[in-house]
Amino acid sequence: MARKSSLSGFPEWLPQERLVELHVLDTLRRTFELHGFSSVETRAVETVGQLLRKGEIDKEVYAVSRLQNEDTGAAVGDSLALHFDLTVPFARYVVENAGHLAFPFRRYQIQKVWRGERPQEGRAREFTQADIDVVGDGALPFRYDIELALVVAEALSALPIPDFQLRINNRKLAEGFYRGIGLTDTPGVLRSIDKLEKIGPVKVAELLKTELGATAEQAEAALSLAGIRTEDTSFVDRVRALGVEDPLLEEGLAELEQVIAEAAKRAPGKVIADLSIARGLDYYTGTVYETVLVGHEALGSICSGGRYDALASKGNRTFPGVGLSIGVTRLVTRILSQEFAAASRQVPTAVLVTLANDDSWSAAQDVAASLRGRGIPVEVAATAEKFGKQIKFADRRGIPFVWFTSEDGTHEVKDIRSGEQSAADPSSWAPPVEDRWPAVVPQG
Repeated sequence: MARKSSLSGFPEWLPQERLVELHVLDTLRRTFELHGFSSVETRAVETVGQLLRKGEIDKEVYAVSRLQNEDTGAAVGDSLALHFDLTVPFARYVVENAGHLAFPFRRYQIQKVWRGERPQEGRAREFTQADIDVVGDGALPFRYDIELALVVAEALSALPIPDFQLRINNRKLAEGFYRGIGLTDTPGVLRSIDKLEKIGPVKVAELLKTELGATAEQAEAALSLAGIRTEDTSFVDRVRALGVEDPLLEEGLAELEQVIAEAAKRAPGKVIADLSIARGLDYYTGTVYETVLVGHEALGSICSGGRYDALASKGNRTFPGVGLSIGVTRLVTRILSQEFAAASRQVPTAVLVTLANDDSWSAAQDVAASLRGRGIPVEVAATAEKFGKQIKFADRRGIPFVWFTSEDGTHEVKDIRSGEQSAADPSSWAPPVEDRWPAVVPQG
């Protein structure tokens, strides 16, 4: 990987690393568009009042102001700040453009976001997210919850990463179960359950008893639910075997069963029911998703999201939605640090056109224009150094082919990797398909 950035938390890639990032972005974009999602982009700044309308992470928000700031007398809520995710800006976008959007609206958005947290691998202060959402006007069919899980599984499967697990739970299931055993502080229970992987079941049980007043039996039941994880719909019988009854529990079970049943058919082993997932459950209203790389769970979730019954509202209109967000920078950082993949070369250039003498530069540009006209990336040497130096220049930059033009107007091209040199015509010659553009190649 590149050297550490001189400004902590703001990663910068070397050219060959940037090619890996672009491959990830292009793959995600292509997959989303294959499924009919439209691209949108929102502004980088929002008002502080808009960003913090739900009280989120105010200590991590970067404010924006002029160096020579004038006292305008504006309220604090009207001052500007950089967005810390893409969901809050999208909610505003939907409200402001509702009259111009066709619902259900399928959107993807790939942009930088900023968050002032402590930098470490997988966590940066400036990073790229890739979000997809489907938003309805007043109502949104549940089948979109199923579809988004399948779209994300397909997108992640196309990336040069290890196996992953898209873990899914349902807030209705969890809340109905806790209500059925007599625990009414659902957010509190979920905060404790969310610590399972970090502190273990014994300490979580203690938290439930000391902080929420749970009995030993209630704590045991909550942990039994959280321990259920299956790749098929067998979780339904396991939940019912716990002997808890509640209408909301049954509704959540039915919804989660639909998601897992279809996922087991179309993405076997990639999507699982995991009833310990608590991410965002104080915000989401139904399905919730969290994704980890198998063997790299300490990295944290690489993709998360869920169902929200009111993404935004405008008067009496509500806009329910379901969406997921992929942490692109987190993924790329791990791809590079673990050498899961690398670019086949560090520059787009496939051919360097050499100069026999300084007067041949214009003729070399004609050759380059002919090649570029057929979609071949080309550079022209700037000076007529000895051919050996021009070839070394191409080698240093990772350019595979060098073009020579003789005084009689004939042309030859050399593959400097193999040393093979042959006659070529600028109007028809092309490199092998695999050499035309740099490729991102899985390693090991």
